[in-house]
This record gives sequence, structure tokens and C-alpha cells, in this order.
Amino acid sequence: MIERTAIAPAIAIAAGLLSAPAAAATVQLEPFQMVRSLQLVQDRIADGEHAAVAMQRKILELIDERLRASKPEDFADGRNFRALMIYAMSGGNPATVDKIVSRLILDERDARLSAGLLQYVKGHPGSAVSALREIDPRTVPADIGPSLALVKGMLFASIDAGQSLGFLDYARLAGPGTLVEEAALRRSLSISATIGDADRFLRASEQYVRRFLRSPYASQFADAFVEGISMLHDKIDLEKVAATIEGMNPEQERVIYLRIARQAVIERQTALLAFARNGLEASSAAVHTDDPRATLYSALAQVASPNVVEVRETLETIDPAKLSLADRALLEAAKAIVDEVVTPPTTAAVHTRRSEPGGIVLPGSPAEASADGSASAASNPTEDFVALRRSQLEAIDELLQENTQ
Repeated sequence: MIERTAIAPAIAIAAGLLSAPAAAATVQLEPFQMVRSLQLVQDRIADGEHAAVAMQRKILELIDERLRASKPEDFADGRNFRALMIYAMSGGNPATVDKIVSRLILDERDARLSAGLLQYVKGHPGSAVSALREIDPRTVPADIGPSLALVKGMLFASIDAGQSLGFLDYARLAGPGTLVEEAALRRSLSISATIGDADRFLRASEQYVRRFLRSPYASQFADAFVEGISMLHDKIDLEKVAATIEGMNPEQERVIYLRIARQAVIERQTALLAFARNGLEASSAAVHTDDPRATLYSALAQVASPNVVEVRETLETIDPAKLSLADRALLEAAKAIVDEVVTPPTTAAVHTRRSEPGGIVLPGSPAEASADGSASAASNPTEDFVALRRSQLEAIDELLQENTQ
């Protein structure tokens, strides 16, 4: 983590990196100086400066140039070796990291650390876990600890949720205000939801909204937030969910409630849909809009209800031009299904005459004669109608599942 007293020099270095010719800048600066500048830029990203994302990419390119021009003796300075590891964890070039590490003589811990992180950046999580398992982020130097904890938190997410959340908690505490903390909070949401820990999920959500909602990665938070609410719908405190959403601006509130409503329709979560509808009414009033998506999702939830005629009328009020392509298809398919529901089942094939001598069917007869005189089961209007409604409900489920994306 960058000390606050180092911010001003780091800003000057970052400015120099981007303004000076690449060759001059990369030769003059030590790797650890360049990585400190990278971390400063990443903190600005976490603070919501979207333009800094492009700056991050450029600095990564310059660091790569500097590292490829380095010599093994440069990494006798532990700060440069740790800078190489941070560069790797920040999305650096695996080939560059591999080339440098292969030329270094390292002690056991650094050898395992570099091997594990190299496997991580190459996309081999199993090998990365094996190498990093015994390395505790709390025992390594402070400048690398938060990033290592974040990486281990992600690697252990599918192995041991408890350990994963422990690593992510340490990453947040050791790197406050940094992009590491922002990422750790985001990752905590999905893991908390998966293990059914609604309280932890709500705490992480509230902290993210309060501190990092302007981050360029906030859309990923929104994905995890909505998915987690749906997963925890039967145990989560919706009043606390509403309080968290209130921390957003009115437009963000409306979008979140819309997404919750859509997910609730897909998963047939009635209480959650009612919650989303109430939130939409308030947020739509705040931004003075009547979003057709809210009307669509609410109507979809009632397609199989006794009020299907009213649902059909509601669907007719929605302007398809105001919907996305996916939701437009959802609207048209919903109309088709409703039309089938409101159309009475045909009974033309059902005979209502008792069988008389000679094969004539009489009312109440359990069977009717076929053309060759053999008996076949008579069609039952009630069973036919039930079967039709069941197939329509299945069609609705299939329709919703096809439009989850």
C-alpha cells in the first residue's frame, strides 16, 4: 500500500512516466518506483476517475518495457522483486515475469511466491493454490500483503469459502481506499451469497455503495448485488437492502430495482418482485419517469394469474421501441402466451353421446368406438384444459429462462 506521505512524489513520477519519452522514463526509474505510480493510479480508479483506466494500461506497458530491460542484479533490492510480483498481480505480462524469475536465485519463500503468482497470471489456479497455500499474506512485507491476500481470496473462493473471505477481509483492512479494497468488497458479495451469509452480504454491499460506487467496476458490483439478493431472497432483510439502495443516486436506484424485478420474475420470487415494484414506484417518481421495463416485468409475473385479461391489456400499453432487443422479444413472446391462455380450449373432438347398438356414442359413455370398432379413451375437457395450462406455464418458464441474459 502506498503511504499517504508518498502521494505527491508518486503523482510527479506518474506524470513523468506519461509525458517523458518511454525509453528515457523506463531507464531512469527503478521498478518499485514505477509500480508505486501504478498503485496511485489504481487508487484514483477506485475513487471513480474513469480516465485513469487508460493511464493504468499505459503505465503497465512502460513497466513492462523497464522490466524487460532489467538485469538480475536489479532484483537484489527486495523492493524491486516485490514490485515485479505486484506487477504480475496487476495484470502484467506473464512472459515478462517468467523470463525474469527464471534468471533469479531466490530463497524458498520467494521461489514459491513467484511460482504461485506466475501460475496465477497464466490462468492455472490449481497450481497457483498449491504453491501459495503456505504463504500467509499477513507475514509478507506490507507493500505486497494486500494484493497477495486479494489473489488468495479469489483462488480459494471455490475451495474454502471461509478462508477466501478471511483473505478478502485482510486485503480490505490492509489496503483501505485502494483498488485492492474495492475488488475485495466486490468479490465478498458473491461468496457471501453462495454460503447464505445474508448479514455479511449486506455489510459488504453497504460499504461498497458508500465508498466505491463511482468505480468503473461498479457495474460488476451491481451484477453481484442483484444476483445475491435473489439467492438470499428468503432470508435477507429487505429493509436493509432498501437502505443500501438509498445510498445510490435516483437513476442508479431505478436501474437496480429494475434488475431486481427482472430477476424476481425469472425466479418466480413473488415477495421480492413486490419489493422491487415498491422501490420502482418511489425511484420512478424521483426521476419523473415511467419505465416500460417495470411494467413488463410486473405483467410477466402475472401471466399465469386469474387476471390474465388485464395482463394482456397492460402488455398492449408498452411501447416496444422503448425496450431493449431482448426485452422486446420477451414482450412479444409474453403476448403470444397470453393469447393462448385467454383462448378457450376446443372441445370439438369431445363426443357427448352414449354408445348405442351399432357403435353409436351416447352421453356419459366411458369410451367411443373407433372406425374399426375398437374402443378408445374419451377426451376429458377438464383434463385437456389442465394440460393446456400446464404447458403454458412451462412455456412461460422456458421463455423467462431464455431471457435471463
